[in-house]
Amino acid sequence: MTAHDIDTFTAHLRRSTRGLNERHGVRNQVDALERIIESAVAAVPGAHTAGLTLTDDHYLAIAEDTDFPVTGKLDALQRELGTGPATMVLAEPPADGVVVAADFAGEAGERWPEFAAHALEAGHRSMISVLLEVDGKPKAALNLYSDRSDAFDEQARRAAAMVGMTAAMLLLAAEHVAQLRHALDSRDVIGRAKGILMERFGLDQNGAFAKLREASQETNVKLHDVATWLAEESDALGGPAESTDTRASATGDTADVVSSPPVLRAV
Repeated sequence: MTAHDIDTFTAHLRRSTRGLNERHGVRNQVDALERIIESAVAAVPGAHTAGLTLTDDHYLAIAEDTDFPVTGKLDALQRELGTGPATMVLAEPPADGVVVAADFAGEAGERWPEFAAHALEAGHRSMISVLLEVDGKPKAALNLYSDRSDAFDEQARRAAAMVGMTAAMLLLAAEHVAQLRHALDSRDVIGRAKGILMERFGLDQNGAFAKLREASQETNVKLHDVATWLAEESDALGGPAESTDTRASATGDTADVVSSPPVLRAV
């Protein structure tokens, strides 16, 4: 590979992977998965289509919530069969995190016969799988397919490895965004629950938080879930929620006390 070839190759990668690190940042994990698929096909020479074999149940659930074809039949099939380039790169990744299947009608077909039959039926002669790893844990295999045999040369392998590293960083960023949003949502709902208790019992902020924490400990329910329940109960009543005992005394409905969640009786 000459210096000119390297410069051309680098410029191509920069253009093709621009979508992975746009200035406005990643919006959420669905956005991250979609960007990875789109950019990978553009960045890796010889690739016609792409998909992800996901190992993480959380990402599997996310993939089900999008209409974008993040996971195709062949991607999911490798997970189900436990065989194929994707399962190999996830279980026994080489140093560069890339596994190439040069020809499903040849040596690759002998190596993964069950999966190869399905790949050929779908019109794919070769593929390349790239490990996507976050915090040292495999999250997915990025699979790129071609309708030609021997479609992925050394340049394609290098491109795939570099795309894999960039994509893994994007997944990490998306996970941090999700954690931050969850933390903000949690803070908001806990703040609202504290306000309800302050009004109901005449407490200050520290006292209201202590009461939430006490309810969480007594019921073995996460504090965030206690706060969420209290806020939803307040919405249902159209104002600050009354305690169960107070409501039961006013209505004479003792069955309400029995059927109510333990969180209600604790706060």
